[in-house]
Amino acid sequence: MKIMFVCHGNICRSPMAEFIMKKLIQEEQISDHQMIIASSATSTEEIGNPVYPPARRELARHGISCDGKQAVQLKKSDYDKYDLFLVMDENNLFNICRIFPADPEHKIHKLLEYAGRSDDVADPWYTGDFQKAWQDIYDGCAGLLREIQKGNLL
Repeated sequence: MKIMFVCHGNICRSPMAEFIMKKLIQEEQISDHQMIIASSATSTEEIGNPVYPPARRELARHGISCDGKQAVQLKKSDYDKYDLFLVMDENNLFNICRIFPADPEHKIHKLLEYAGRSDDVADPWYTGDFQKAWQDIYDGCAGLLREIQKGNLL
């Protein structure tokens, strides 16, 4: 299974989701060969930049490194390369639909759907609350992993 987490700039929420999910998979001893986890941006403004320092610090507080991660932009060709695209909020959903004009395989979802919620992942870029973003993202990733383990997404 190949999963792409998506946010606006790929320096806060989507890389946090990428590395939280990788940690959860590692803890469950799921092989890297079974799952590919990545993240990307719908915009171009942060391409090449590292994870935003407060997001990096929040990951580090939980024992997670994101060293070497640089922001990349989602490409139209990614649709055929990934099984699932998880956006952080309604704006990301709107923007991803400009990149993928159609979603015939129903691959695009909001991350918090997997936490049984319909709201958006808190955006720490505006609030400065990286702990709240962490908790939202963790809840979504944990729910996603449960669905994968049940065989609902494979």
